This record gives sequence, C-alpha cells and structure tokens, in this order.
Amino acid sequence: MSKILKATRFGNPVLRQTARHLKTNEILSEEIQNLIENMRYTLEKKKYGVGLAAPQVGVSLALSIIGIKPTLNRPDIERFDQVLVNPEIIETYGRRKQLWEGCISCGTGKDTLFAKVPRYKKVKLRWLDEHGKRHEKILDGIPAHVVQHETDHLNGILFVDRVKDSTSYTMSDEYRQRVVKAKNEKSYD
Repeated sequence: MSKILKATRFGNPVLRQTARHLKTNEILSEEIQNLIENMRYTLEKKKYGVGLAAPQVGVSLALSIIGIKPTLNRPDIERFDQVLVNPEIIETYGRRKQLWEGCISCGTGKDTLFAKVPRYKKVKLRWLDEHGKRHEKILDGIPAHVVQHETDHLNGILFVDRVKDSTSYTMSDEYRQRVVKAKNEKSYD
C-alpha cells in the first residue's frame, strides 16, 4: 500500500548533499521500487507540483519523479511522466531564460516561495528508468525546466542558489495573483 512521504524542508542537510547514484540491481530492489511508488503517490496526492526528488523526502539517492500533465492553467501542455534514476544533463542548448520556480522544500500551498531562475530552454538528458533501462533524449520547454530543477536537487543545489534577480522572490499567493493571472489574461487577448 502506497504512503505519503514527508517533505524535507530547507535547512535539512540532506538537501545539500550530492545524492548517491544507484546500481541497476538496486533500482530493481523491493526497497527502491517501494520508494518510487511512494514518491509517485506523494507527488500526485499532495499535489506538490510536477517533480519530486528523493532528497526532498529525506533520501539521498539520485532519483526523481516527474509528473507533468495538462491542467486548467496549461491545457496544451505535453504529458511527461518519468522516473529518472541517475539523471545527467549532458548538453545544454541556447541561452538561459529567467523562468518562475517554486519548491515544496521551502513551503507548500500559499506559503511556497517562488522566484525567477535562469534555465536552459533545451537539455540533453541521460537517465535510467525504474526498470534500469537507459534513456537519452533532448527535452525542451517545461520538461527541460523541471528536469534542471530536479537534477539540481540531486546535486545539493536549491533553486534559491540560482536566482539572479532577488527582487523576483514572491510567495505563492502573490505569484498566482500577479504572474499566473497576467499570463492567463494575456493568452485570452
């Protein structure tokens, strides 16, 4: 039976560690398969956003769950549902662009901190899936953005470390009022 895992918050040393890579036999173990199942369940049930890295639930392993799907605010978004084990960004493309991010490790609900973070539009990612199968793919748009954030977590880097414009810091309720509302109004013009 799946269970909801407790979020690790800023200040916990596990968020600053470089996560340990997994061997294929470890990925297939009951322990890691249960962790993957519980992380997926947590991401979906707690509505934590679109990605969750193992350090965010107190486990220093190179494992992330990505669950991007269409929403009311983003109905045209392409679904990207992946387990990323030992992900490695092996190439980046183009200039970095300031993109909005938040993180469950620094709050939930209206108490989540958001800021603009420079991220590449496209990345080439290499990873293993939950079956130990190797993948390599060029990602762009939101999947590329989320993968960069989650991969940072596995390297002990928090999104606040990457913020260049400190005036962009805002709380979730303000972010939704100013940024999301403005985007939605613009898309209807």
